[in-house]
Amino acid sequence: MPLLSSMECDYPLIDSNFRDFCASHVIYSVEDFLLRDLYVLVISTEQHHNSERLKEGITQVLTIINGQHQPWVNGQELLDDALQNKSSLPTGCRRIDVFLHGGLKKGHLSELVGPSSSGKTQICLRAASRVAKGWGKIIFLDSGNSFSSKRVAQFVTQTSDSSAYEVDKALQQVMNNIVCLSVFDIFTLFEVLHQLKNNLISQVDQHIRMIIIDSISSLITPILGGGGAQGHQSHGGR
Repeated sequence: MPLLSSMECDYPLIDSNFRDFCASHVIYSVEDFLLRDLYVLVISTEQHHNSERLKEGITQVLTIINGQHQPWVNGQELLDDALQNKSSLPTGCRRIDVFLHGGLKKGHLSELVGPSSSGKTQICLRAASRVAKGWGKIIFLDSGNSFSSKRVAQFVTQTSDSSAYEVDKALQQVMNNIVCLSVFDIFTLFEVLHQLKNNLISQVDQHIRMIIIDSISSLITPILGGGGAQGHQSHGGR
């Protein structure tokens, strides 16, 4: 949840006076705001000379929060959405997509687990190339130098029947939409994920559709000790 101090530029009512009032109630972020009794908060504004402006500030914060909520939908709308696979992102592997009823679910955490050389990274690369081609940006967190731009290029060119010009254009779009970051320890991973979370909350990165971690087990094993099955995770975006 964003800090109130970061919102003044877009919402003038959330000025220093309003933030000082909130701070007196131990409120520094939107999350703190949600944890307070709003009735008591509104009543407490009466003790201040600028009571009406403080109430307007409270209303402003509530409006911002309500604006973040997904609209109400009924069962038929949910069914239509599921049938049209609007809530899924394709892996690029037809049999896997059929098995998953459309692909990886947006907003869900999916984990691929298997022995070494069983194809986990190949599925991650194929999913990255497929989603980056038509859905948006991919964040590929690489913990073992497994990302291969050549392999991604192969997936793009092998699945296209278009002209050479259109294939080159599609390949450029895919490569521009994949951001690969090297993470070699769990603490760096946490830092990157925390920054991505803040960027999504502040809407800095609005076009991220999938986050792939390849692989998280190689980051956790040195801390826990011992061996274990290799796993790769992909996190569907919005």
